[in-house]
This record gives sequence, structure tokens and C-alpha cells, in this order.
Amino acid sequence: MPQQAPAAARLVVFDLDGTISRHDTLLAYLIGFFRRNRARWPRMLLWIPAVLRFLASGDRGALKSALMRATLGGASRSDIDAWTDCFVTGFLAHGAFADALRAVSHHRKEGDLLVLMSASPDLYVPEIGARLGFAESICTGTQWQGERFDGALTTPNRQGPEKALCFAALQRRHPRMRSIAYGNSAHDFEHMQLADEAWLVNASPALLRASHGKHFHLANWR
Repeated sequence: MPQQAPAAARLVVFDLDGTISRHDTLLAYLIGFFRRNRARWPRMLLWIPAVLRFLASGDRGALKSALMRATLGGASRSDIDAWTDCFVTGFLAHGAFADALRAVSHHRKEGDLLVLMSASPDLYVPEIGARLGFAESICTGTQWQGERFDGALTTPNRQGPEKALCFAALQRRHPRMRSIAYGNSAHDFEHMQLADEAWLVNASPALLRASHGKHFHLANWR
């Protein structure tokens, strides 16, 4: 169950990829799994049609599912859980912005209600959230067949408009709490504009132009 925060706490929602993480976490997760499982290397060829379908359709959710199925399809829960533990440990040691971790720690010490909201999958996002002290993680759900990984999505891809819907639902659940959002891309703009306070992290010149007039605060994290 999601944790309850003190009455004076704020609702603080962090994006993951590019906001807390230095790089795309899903690609790092999948490539790392291949490195641990050499017998699966031929399955990398399945990435090619998945990418070609994405170029034709632009469906990021379908691409995500196809890449996970190509890499992890049929893998046991125990093997995936072991890799997730290893991946998250390495990510927190080397793959996250130190300033982002300090911001998370600051909000946690303030007693704020922390939510990690990401389009990345539930294979590892909840584990990252748990280790960083988030009360809740909202991310893209994935399907299992018993103890074997399937890879179909069980939720919409948590990006763009879908992320805004999730953010609005959080606000309805906590109507008296001031909301703060941290994001790093144009895909985050929709939910960031719903927040009482929004921080745009490590924005490029193009992203700054795209955010013109949206009244975001700027953060440069290293």
C-alpha cells in the first residue's frame, strides 16, 4: 500500500530517465542482461524488426514490449530478479546524478510524499524507488506467464498524456498537498504543467525553447 505522508508534506513526483538517471535505463538493463546470458545473444537480431516497426508506427509502447520480449522472453523470474538486484545496485552507484539523489534525500527528510513516475518498466523501477525511499512507484506494467517473463504491456506506456493522467490521479488522491514535479523532456511537459511547482532538469537549448512560457524552474544536475 502507498505510504501516507504528514499533513504538511508536499507531493513530489520525480521522473527517472534523464532526471535521476544519466542515461536510458531500459536499454542499459536489456544490454546488461544480454551480457550475463551469452546464449541469448542471437536474440539481438530480433531488435531489428522491432526498430523498423517503430520507425513506421512511432509506437513507443510497442517498441518497448518488442525489445523486452526479444531480450527477456521466457526468462525465469529468479534470473530476472537476480539481474534486477545487480542492475539497481550498479545504477545507484554509477548511473544516477548525485544532485538528483541529494534532491530526493532532501525531500525525504522534509517528510514529503515521494512518487517515482516513469515510462520505464516495472522490472526495475519499483526496486529503484524502494531503495531511494519513494512511497510509491508508477511505471509501465509488464506481463508474466507464471514464473516466465512474457513482455506484453499490462498498462499503457506511462509517457506524455498517460503520465499526465497518472499525475492528475495523484493530485485527486492528495487534494490538499502542494505538488512538485521534476522532469527532463518534452514528454514530461503535460504533467509538469499540472504541478504547483515544476523543475526542468538539464534542459538543452532546444528544450528551453520548447518550454518557453511554461514557467518551469531550471535545475542543472551533475
